Amino acid sequence: MATFAVTYSYGVDNDALNEVRPIHREYLGRLLEEGVLLASGPFVDAEGALLIVSAGSVEEVAHLLDNDPFDIAGFISERAITQWNPVFGPWSAK
Repeated sequence: MATFAVTYSYGVDNDALNEVRPIHREYLGRLLEEGVLLASGPFVDAEGALLIVSAGSVEEVAHLLDNDPFDIAGFISERAITQWNPVFGPWSAK
């Protein structure tokens, strides 16, 4: 499996995000339990979020995240998926 860094930019205000956030987090929680999602969370001083995902390809990551309730609701204005090589840390190849 490869590791991917995914960034989300949102095209709606925080009130709209708050309405869907519980089912978005439930969906991500299932991916975490399956070992697909390694980490995720919103940026502190910027709009958007970062997700770290383990998958076989960019296409697989895209397919998984197409089912994110935030994406289904049309809240993600931009999504960038980049394969990442973690040299140090918990996800590095030892």
